[in-house]
Amino acid sequence: MTYFTGMVAAVPTGNKDAYIKHAAASWPIFKGYGATRMVETWGADVPKGKVTDFFGAVQAKPEEAIVFSWIQWPDKATADAAWEKMPSDPQMATLADMPFDGSRMIYGGFAPIYEGGNGADAGYYQGFLLAVPEGNKEPYAKMADEGWDMFKKKGALGMIEGWGEDVPHGKTTDFYIATKAEEDEVPVFSWTVWPDRATCDKAAQEMQAEMSDMDMSKMPFDGKRMIWAGFDPLFDSGNG
Repeated sequence: MTYFTGMVAAVPTGNKDAYIKHAAASWPIFKGYGATRMVETWGADVPKGKVTDFFGAVQAKPEEAIVFSWIQWPDKATADAAWEKMPSDPQMATLADMPFDGSRMIYGGFAPIYEGGNGADAGYYQGFLLAVPEGNKEPYAKMADEGWDMFKKKGALGMIEGWGEDVPHGKTTDFYIATKAEEDEVPVFSWTVWPDRATCDKAAQEMQAEMSDMDMSKMPFDGKRMIWAGFDPLFDSGNG
C-alpha cells in the first residue's frame, strides 16, 4: 500500500534556488532506497490563522517561506527500511549543508485513507494539516469522499488524505504541536491538486458561499485547528 513521508519546513526566501538544488540532489538518493516520487511545493497563499497556521507550525521567521512536501513510497516497510539505513549512508553527507533550519522541520509517515483523481498536470496545490480523533477515522474518510465529489466538480485534479502512522514527537516542533492535537487525536497530512491557482481560488470562493449554512460542529474533527494554505509546484521528480 502506498505510503508517504510528509514534511513542512520554513526556508529563507533568498534560498529558494538553493532549496530546489538541494531537492534535486536528494531525489536520486531517495529513489535509490525505493521511493517512487518526491514533490516539493513553495508557499504562495499562506494565511495567518487565529488558532493555528503553517507559520506557527514550523516557527517561521518573517523572511521565511513555507515549504510543503512529500516523498511517496510503495509501502511503509520500504520507507522504514530506507530511513533506518540512510543516516549511515555516505551519500547523505553531501546534503549536510541544508539551505534551511532542519531543527524546525516537521515530518512523519502517513498512509492514505482516501485518494481521489490523480496528481498529474498539477499547477497548484492546497495543503492541509489537522488532527482527527482516532475513533473518527472512518467518518473522516467518508467526509473526504463527499468532499472530493465537490472538489472535482470545481476543477480539482486529485486529492490525498494521509493518516498518521509513524509521526514522531519533536523537541522543537512536530505535527502534534502544530495542530494542537489532543491525546486521542491523530495527525492528518493532506493535499488537493489543481490545474492552476485561479481555478482553486474560484472554487474556494464558491464553496465558502455554498457551505455558509453548514453545521461545522458535525465535522469529525475540530475545524478551528485545521491548517491550510496554497502552494506552487517547486520540484517534482515525476516531471523529469
